[in-house]
Amino acid sequence: MNRRNFIQSVAYSTLITGLGSSIPIIGRSANTSQMSLIGKSHRFGDGRDWFFEKRYGMFVHWGLYSILGWHEQHQQRARVPRAEYVKLAQRWNPINFDPERWLDLMEEAGMEYITVTMKHHDGFCLWDTKQTQFNTMNTPYRKDILGMLSDACHKRNMPLCLYYSIADWNHPNYPNMGRHHELPVQSQDSPDWQKYMEFLKAQVKELCTNYGEIHGFWWDMNVPEYEDKSINNMIRKLQPKAVINNRGFDEGDYGTPERDFNEKNYISSDSQPVEACQSVGIESWGYRTNEDYYTQQHLISSIDRYLARDANYLLNVGPDSLGVIPEKSASILRGIGQWYHSVKESFEDVEFVSHLTTNKNVMLTKNKNVLYVHLYKVPQGNVVKLKPFTIAPLDAVLLNDGSKVDFEVEFAPQDHNEQQSYLRLINLPVKAYCNSVLVLKLVFDESLEEYISAIV
Repeated sequence: MNRRNFIQSVAYSTLITGLGSSIPIIGRSANTSQMSLIGKSHRFGDGRDWFFEKRYGMFVHWGLYSILGWHEQHQQRARVPRAEYVKLAQRWNPINFDPERWLDLMEEAGMEYITVTMKHHDGFCLWDTKQTQFNTMNTPYRKDILGMLSDACHKRNMPLCLYYSIADWNHPNYPNMGRHHELPVQSQDSPDWQKYMEFLKAQVKELCTNYGEIHGFWWDMNVPEYEDKSINNMIRKLQPKAVINNRGFDEGDYGTPERDFNEKNYISSDSQPVEACQSVGIESWGYRTNEDYYTQQHLISSIDRYLARDANYLLNVGPDSLGVIPEKSASILRGIGQWYHSVKESFEDVEFVSHLTTNKNVMLTKNKNVLYVHLYKVPQGNVVKLKPFTIAPLDAVLLNDGSKVDFEVEFAPQDHNEQQSYLRLINLPVKAYCNSVLVLKLVFDESLEEYISAIV
C-alpha cells in the first residue's frame, strides 16, 4: 500500500505524548476544500524586490505640528488659520535631531527600512526645496533634514522611503475645497490644478535626484482622485529601486491598509503586495504630548498576522519638536524588537501555508521541513490543535525563548465525528507571554512534503 492510500485508509490512531517524538501517527485528513489558499504575492523581478526581503519598517510623522504636540493634522482639526499656523516655521529648531539615533533604535526594534514624511498636509517641507519658501531651510534650524537622514541611511545601507502628501494646506494653487483632508476654500488663494501639478512634479524630481538612492515613494491624499501615470513613471526612471504605494496617481505597486482597517483575511497569490501601517499612538501619528498608546501585545499581534501572510509592515512614531523619539514610543519599539528578533526566522524565506490547517486562530509559515505556528490571536487555552495534521514532529520549540514545547497526537472527544487523532501542542506558557505572541517551531522529517501533498 502506498503512503497516500495508507493516509486515506487509517481511521483511528494511537495516542503518543512527550517531547521530541519521531513517530508519525497518520490518519484520515480533514476536508480542506473550503480552506482559503494563501500564497506569495507576486515579485517585481527587478530592483524593487528588496521590498520582499525587508518586511518590517519604521514610519515617521514629523513636522511643524510636533511643536504644538497634539496631532499631525492640527491646522485643520483645531481650525487654525493658515496665517497663524505658518508662524510655527519661526519656531522650528530641532537641535536634538540625530538620524543616527533614529537608526540605532530601528535596529534594536528589528526594523529594516524607514519611511519619513517629507511633506505632510500642512505643506511644510523637510528638505532644501527650491519650489517653496515653506521649508526647513527658512527656519532657525536652517538644515536640510532629508540630506542628513539620507546620508545616515546610505552609510548603513538602510533603505529610505519618502512620504509626500498631495493635499496641501499652504500652497495657493492647491484647490482646497473643504473635502476630506482639505481646508475650506481660501479666499486669498488662486486654485489652479495644472500649476499645482507642475509644482508637485518639480518637487518629486528634487526628491528623486538630489539625495542619492531612494527605495520608495509613499503618496498620500490624492483627494481629487486625479490619474497621471507619468508621475510614477518619472519616479521609476529616476529611482528604479523605489516601490510606490497605491495612494498616488495610479494603482502603484502595493496596497496600504491603515490601522488594521480594510484588512483582508488572506492575501492570495494574484493580489497586489501589501504594506500595512500602524502607529504606536492611538490618537495621533505625529507627536502628541499626552498620547495614549496601544499595548505591546496588540501591536505584536498586528505585525505577526500581516508578516505571516506575506505582507510588509510599517510601525509609526512621532518625534517631538526637538527631533527626539519619545521614550515611551522607543520603549514600545524595543519591546517589540525583542520579540521580532527571536521569531524573525519564521518570516524569512518561508511559504505562507495557513491553508494547511482548519484552525483559524493560528497562521502557518513553512521552510522545507520546518513548520512555524503563529498564535496571533490571544490563546483561549494552553493548547493548540492543528487539524488535520496527524503526524508528530521530531522536535518542537518556542521561538520566543528557545524552550521545548510538549506535543501529542491524540483522539480528543471533539473529534468523534472524524474518529481521528490530531496533532496537539500542549502546556503552552500562555500566561508568561500574555503581552506577546507565541511562535512555535515544529521540525519534521523529510516526509513532511509528501504528507502535505496528501492532505491538500
